[in-house]
Amino acid sequence: MKPIQVGLLGIGTVGSGVFNVLARNQDEISRRAGRGIEITMVADLDVERAKAVVGADVQVVNDARAIIANPDIDIVIELIGGYGIARALVLEAIAAGKHVVTANKALLAVHGTEIFAAASAKGVMVAFEAAVAGGIPIIKALREGLTANRIQWIAGIINGTTNFILSEMRSKGLDFDVVLKEAQRLGYAEADPTFDIEGVDAAHKVTLMSAIAFGIPVQFDKAYVEGITKLSAADIKYAEQLGYRIKLLGITKRADKGIELRVHPSLVPSKRLIANVEGAMNAVVVQGDAVGTTLYYGKGAGSEPTASAVIADLVDIARLHTADPEHRVPHLAFQANTLTDAMGTLPLLPMSEVVTSYYLRLRVADQAGVLAKVTGLLADAGVSIDAVLQREADEVGGEGSTQTDLIILTHDTREGTMDAVIAQMQALPTVLAPITRIRKEELN
Repeated sequence: MKPIQVGLLGIGTVGSGVFNVLARNQDEISRRAGRGIEITMVADLDVERAKAVVGADVQVVNDARAIIANPDIDIVIELIGGYGIARALVLEAIAAGKHVVTANKALLAVHGTEIFAAASAKGVMVAFEAAVAGGIPIIKALREGLTANRIQWIAGIINGTTNFILSEMRSKGLDFDVVLKEAQRLGYAEADPTFDIEGVDAAHKVTLMSAIAFGIPVQFDKAYVEGITKLSAADIKYAEQLGYRIKLLGITKRADKGIELRVHPSLVPSKRLIANVEGAMNAVVVQGDAVGTTLYYGKGAGSEPTASAVIADLVDIARLHTADPEHRVPHLAFQANTLTDAMGTLPLLPMSEVVTSYYLRLRVADQAGVLAKVTGLLADAGVSIDAVLQREADEVGGEGSTQTDLIILTHDTREGTMDAVIAQMQALPTVLAPITRIRKEELN
């Protein structure tokens, strides 16, 4: 059978990995796909650098639209990134009847509803395994492997930069700013790390997983997003003393009143496998009613791990290229006409309605009655306390200090209730600094 022809938009780190892995493993990939898969055109603004990667047998152009206009190209791989030109090119490729493979989680999290609808109308596929957790095949697991399950929740370490920073903060006792500079020096963090450290990248990814898990449209604008910039070495140390580690988690959960979609630092029991994922690695835990708990672990970024996911999508499309579009796996796992219906029964919950437990750290005056006043406010609000840790003043502020840290772990309560009681505690004259609040996830 004639090889399927692929056009590649952007041949940076991931694009180079795709080209090299496809060339290196061509024989095995062809045996699995049932036909050859060849990258025959590449578009990149740096034509000379692209030619150095792909050699003389591949046509290199500086205009992506030349690939889209080529009638011989069956699949377009979009590796440009961002929301702007990438969106226009993906929609143009779909309109031209091309299948699309993309690693662009930002594009799909924000414009996925439009893109998937366009692809369905045109009878082409948009594959995006590489958009979430790099080389970990989590999209295929959710969309196909776990299709018999009613998914209950997903919790993932899905940003390697922040996990590296938190791992270094814990192991070396350093504060965030110091570790961020080291992460940038080592290449784990970008010069502008905002999307990573503020949780936006993780929110893009968990938005896609939530849509697949619960059969709802992508709704990134309704996600709660909180990064790691306010975490201190002290909180990481206290968490450790209490038997927890702090991780930036992307969480989506089926609750009584709807779906939770949130990204924030979380205390996770040290005995959980996901709490022991260190460095720049990724891991995703999925809880299904039939299968129970499953864990997916691996490299969430990098040239060849991400290329592995891109090429898996190419193989899927090569296998299904001639199949009736009505019998392909739906983009978001559920049949497209059921997604809107689900919105009526599965709205995304505002953060104030989320129920979870909490770690609170209060810098307080070291005097009698402070603990009783604080715990009294929690009791009045109906918030049950799980544990209390009070440090010696000398340990916190040095010899002769008149301040100390009070650490409280709570049982589950509604976020809106916790917001109100924190405001009351903050108003106490004996509370001397802004209260630190970190959510706690037992992941049972």
